[in-house]
Amino acid sequence: MRPIQILLADDHEVVRKGLRALLEAQPGWKVIAEATDGREAVEKAQNLHPDVAIVDIGMPSLNGLEATRQIVKKAPRTRVLVLTMHDTNPLIQQVVKAGARGYVLKSDVASDLVSAVEALCHDQTFFTSKVSQIILDRYVGKSELAENVADPDSPLTPREREVVQLLAEGKSSKEVAAVLGISVKTAETHRINLMRKLDCHSVAEVVRYAVRNLIAEA
Repeated sequence: MRPIQILLADDHEVVRKGLRALLEAQPGWKVIAEATDGREAVEKAQNLHPDVAIVDIGMPSLNGLEATRQIVKKAPRTRVLVLTMHDTNPLIQQVVKAGARGYVLKSDVASDLVSAVEALCHDQTFFTSKVSQIILDRYVGKSELAENVADPDSPLTPREREVVQLLAEGKSSKEVAAVLGISVKTAETHRINLMRKLDCHSVAEVVRYAVRNLIAEA
């Protein structure tokens, strides 16, 4: 029987070490790669096709939501399990819409993480009990959930959301261009377009938008 192959994506080394120890204590489970930001997580998921990718929401360069969207698209056989400290309604809605198959609060890792990975490997979903209750309270069924989830990022393209996060992290247009592999002129064009769409008149307003819409952390 092939081992369960897992990708860990979290920007805190101590967290990754703890998760790795917990996961590899299970017979036949193996963490085949680690990532320190969302962009690295997408690349490794696409190259390695792990069974499960455990993705933290608050990562630099590319946040967990955007990473989840890209992993679901580029490595469709990999099930994404989101790990976060937050259980707000807007975040839960965005995580489900992004295509994650599971959602575990960091406070529940000890009791829920192993069960969550097992569920995803059996092509099931897993949501921490509090999150499940929020979903059940708000929606009647899966199809209704998919249809009614609000997307506060809808004015922006996926690329523009990436640019928003990088600008919110204090990167210049030149640095944005280097990270995304585009020209400085293209990065500037994205910045101008997204600021026009959002009616933002300064980078500070872009930062506030990013934090408010869970694209970047405060």
